[in-house]
Amino acid sequence: MKTYLDLIQQILDHGATKSDRTNTGTISLFGMQARYDLREGFPLLTTKKVLFSAVVRELLWFLKGSTNINDDLTQHTPIWDAWADEDGELGPIYGFQWRNWGGQGIDQIAKAIDMVKNQPDSRRIIVSAWNVGDLDQMKLPPCHAFFQLYTVDGHLDLQLYQRSADMALGVPFNIASYALLLMMIAQECNLTPRFFIHTLGDAHIYSNHLEGLKKQLEREPKPLPKVTIASKPFNELAFEDIQLHDYEYHPFIRFPVAV
Repeated sequence: MKTYLDLIQQILDHGATKSDRTNTGTISLFGMQARYDLREGFPLLTTKKVLFSAVVRELLWFLKGSTNINDDLTQHTPIWDAWADEDGELGPIYGFQWRNWGGQGIDQIAKAIDMVKNQPDSRRIIVSAWNVGDLDQMKLPPCHAFFQLYTVDGHLDLQLYQRSADMALGVPFNIASYALLLMMIAQECNLTPRFFIHTLGDAHIYSNHLEGLKKQLEREPKPLPKVTIASKPFNELAFEDIQLHDYEYHPFIRFPVAV
């Protein structure tokens, strides 16, 4: 995961000091891109431990169309707790928009998979969470706003546009989540998952994350792990069907969440 460390170093070297919504303060750089080749291994950060189980639970929660933290799939995954209301509700966030766009019954995930299978050369295979009409109802507007799928020579690529990227805490999760989603869709479509391309808008480091990231920059990345997915239909995949293998990592670093 040297690619990730290179992004961090670029922000430290060239970023601007900016205020932010949380009043924490950031070093920010606008417009970055990274490319991860899944044929070389699964892009899970090794310079600190990333809780892959939480990545899987959150993604399956999105794919179920859920918007409430009390759903069974979110147990032991308190990622969204800080934003939920007293009933655990978050409003029409990612999963809602993916599987029921604007409450209109439009399943973008199903449509994208169908297009990969039947219109593989289309330039319109896009899934968006950024529904302008619903933003005011969301407890947190989408940071990873939309993604596009691309097929060529039996391979499937996925490019994500992320408007706001918390480099220390959020981005390692986002990389792993969308790489896993790419693998799941590729398996459903009998394609080989290839590139996850991560395009970042405001890529920022919070001031209280600096020391932890500098510690990671001193660490030597370890070999990438592997992920296997049970041979089941896309919509039937469950937590136990996704397995992480040979994950070697440096000790966990705790980063506070900026709410």
